[in-house]
Amino acid sequence: MATAAQFSYITINSPNCHLTVTRSAFSRQLKYGGKYYSGFTDITSSRRKPKTLSVVCNNSSPSSSDISSTAKIRSEVLSPFRSVRMFFYLAFIASAGLGGLIASTRLIAALANSSRGAEVPEILKGLGIDLGAVSIFAFLYYRENKAKNAQVAKLAREENLSNLKLRVDEKKIVPVSAFRGIARLVILAGPSAFISECFKLSAPFTEGLLERGVLVVPFSTDGISPSFEFEENDELEEKISRRKRLWQLAPIYATEWTKWIDEQKKLAGVSPESPVYLSLRLDGRVRGSGVGCPSWNAFVVQLPPVKGIWSGLLDGMDGRVL
Repeated sequence: MATAAQFSYITINSPNCHLTVTRSAFSRQLKYGGKYYSGFTDITSSRRKPKTLSVVCNNSSPSSSDISSTAKIRSEVLSPFRSVRMFFYLAFIASAGLGGLIASTRLIAALANSSRGAEVPEILKGLGIDLGAVSIFAFLYYRENKAKNAQVAKLAREENLSNLKLRVDEKKIVPVSAFRGIARLVILAGPSAFISECFKLSAPFTEGLLERGVLVVPFSTDGISPSFEFEENDELEEKISRRKRLWQLAPIYATEWTKWIDEQKKLAGVSPESPVYLSLRLDGRVRGSGVGCPSWNAFVVQLPPVKGIWSGLLDGMDGRVL
């Protein structure tokens, strides 16, 4: 007698891929009338069904098409009339091109007929206007399209950054996008000695940085974890707690972080070995960047507090977007 099918599931999780393997097999077959029948099949079927193995792999990180779609939507929001301008540019190009085509046929006919020679100057004038209009609107469309592609590429890079993972504590891992509207992240990328130096320089401004929602993301490019020394003192326990809070975030999946930072350095024309910093606005967009340690004092002076009487009113005063 046939027995129930046996199913086994194997799931493998990785930072970029969730691999699910589903296997089904039948432990016995039914013998009827001298023929064998697989379990869960019609008794009149004479074919034996083989074991099946199906593999489904899903990538947890957004694909390039998904990122492009998100970036395009954000680009439309930031420049809502760009598509309208580009549409009219194409319409004007088509109109001028059609006028130029008609003028060209009239010019050929006038040149072929000596009796219409007086019309040639007027036709050439109209043809010149049409060609000039095509050239001008084609240039405007090219410039607009180039600006659109640059903006979409920049937004796509920001989306890639927002998908990178951070460890808040031993039990909590979140993407960078989780801090939008909550904190202004400052990313430090360089050797451990560079990060330790930035850690020491930030000490006098800890209180002011936390009031402005600044959190530091130290990423060591040499593979050596930087050592943060906190003075153990009961009188300074609250201050030490604030220092730890300022420097509590830690990037994980170093390969993805390295790839993104190397791309940024290449676009900015910065040497791959140079230590850099990158500051983000509350909305997650890039506010500023540079080589070497950031000016902690400048953050305290330029950024508004995230709480108190000025909260909400000055949320957009993070500085211009790079």
